Amino acid sequence: MSYCFNPSCSHPQNPDSSQTCQSCGSQLIKLRDRYTVMRALAQGGFGATFLAKDDSLPGEPVCVIKQLRPTTNTPEVLIMARELFAREANTLGRIGNHPQVPRLLDYFEDNHQFYLVQEFVSGWTIQQEIKRNGPMSEAGVKQFLSEILGILQYIHSQQVIHRDIKPNNLIRRSEDGRLVLIDFGAVKNQVTHTLGNQHENSANTAFAVGTAGFAPPEQIAMRPVYASDVYAVGITCLYLLTGKSPKDFDYNSLTGEMHWEKEVHLSQHMINVLKKMLEASVRHRYQSAQDVLKALELEPYLDSIAKGMATQPTKRNSSSSTQERSNSYTAPSIASRAEAIRARRDKSPETLGMAATATRQQLVTNKIGIAATKTSNPSGSKVKEVSRMDSNSLLTAYVSGRRDFSSKDLSSLNLQEKNLSGINCHAAKLGGTNLQKANLCNSDFGQANLNQAILKDAKLSKAYLSHADLSGADLRGADLSYAYLNNANLRGANLCGAILTGAKVTDEQLALAKTNWFTVRPNGKRG
Repeated sequence: MSYCFNPSCSHPQNPDSSQTCQSCGSQLIKLRDRYTVMRALAQGGFGATFLAKDDSLPGEPVCVIKQLRPTTNTPEVLIMARELFAREANTLGRIGNHPQVPRLLDYFEDNHQFYLVQEFVSGWTIQQEIKRNGPMSEAGVKQFLSEILGILQYIHSQQVIHRDIKPNNLIRRSEDGRLVLIDFGAVKNQVTHTLGNQHENSANTAFAVGTAGFAPPEQIAMRPVYASDVYAVGITCLYLLTGKSPKDFDYNSLTGEMHWEKEVHLSQHMINVLKKMLEASVRHRYQSAQDVLKALELEPYLDSIAKGMATQPTKRNSSSSTQERSNSYTAPSIASRAEAIRARRDKSPETLGMAATATRQQLVTNKIGIAATKTSNPSGSKVKEVSRMDSNSLLTAYVSGRRDFSSKDLSSLNLQEKNLSGINCHAAKLGGTNLQKANLCNSDFGQANLNQAILKDAKLSKAYLSHADLSGADLRGADLSYAYLNNANLRGANLCGAILTGAKVTDEQLALAKTNWFTVRPNGKRG
């Protein structure tokens, strides 16, 4: 199939033997004498994206060609387009060293049109995945966050703000099941430290870029910061949990804040993390991907920290009426908030810095107090032990709709062949528990003790097992496809015949476990 690059051509597809377009008569060419376009992937005002093959390389590998079309051919516009094109190519070349960002293969100019050639990523977008499989559980979203936030850390370390993170720009690569962040056409690079009273990691831009509903107020106000990407990730999490786009939620007509809490079934800690990711005020939002990751790691200590706090947060007023939504969606008050941000540029952030410092000091103090409580008990009072549950009470609670069993003592229970999908056993004790053939898909066992647990033939697809202790566990024939095993202890674990397709686990971890020829490794190969 030959493809016509005339932007105004109504029927660009032509037979391979054609020399000229049968629709518009334009000359059909092979780009740079090496790229044969197979079909269009997307088209818009900026240009188009095509799937192509590189005829100059053995095997004719597939690639993606992004064609940038300036609106006019005036000298001023061409100079600007050429500058922006060179900047984008430079950014893509710099950040494309990450395994979860498409590599830049080539870039060139031809007849006043600009072309970027990138690595083709085969797989499903997150949006397609949700439409096909339905919403994710809390464990699935935690796994998503642990991966996307790692990519963000790298991008931000290169002083790049993506500005268009959304489900359609995240692909689950079919080769290894890893997330890949695509479409860097909206990137803001060369982030500069602004003068005077402006935010220290903000960046001035000539125009607002992003997708309605996923872009926070400061980005609409043309002042994106690293925390703007954090907000977009938070909105993406809501889509993963509900299958709803931002326009489908209710909003507070005065503040522009989204009413989403009643739409999800999450632990209170996860709700708090998402709330802070979705703060309309950038000053109150997590400032970096690292901040979110740290907040997620604090989960086992939250109850103790909360008891040590002297004051409680003020409850928000959510009784305000919601603004009526229309078909042409714009988040309520986003425009007014953007205008207010511009008007507040002269305000000093010193008070915020002092408050943040005080909060951090209080948190450290509380954690020290918690540690002291665990190591000593000078008053002689009885220390509260972790509550223990038996099999019947757990199953009764689960059938009644309860999913959160974090930090519970569930050791040595018999839960063989039980359906416990989506269960939250974060930091729970499950040593010696019989979970043979149990359905544990999309479950959270982060930091849990599963020492000597029986998980033979268990379904653990997409389970979250970060920092879990699986030493000596029987995982023969278990389905661990796309499970998150980052930093899990697999010493002595029996993984003979287990399925690890797409699982997040290192070769060093697997070397500590027992495997055989029937073990399916993360790359999909046996042995």
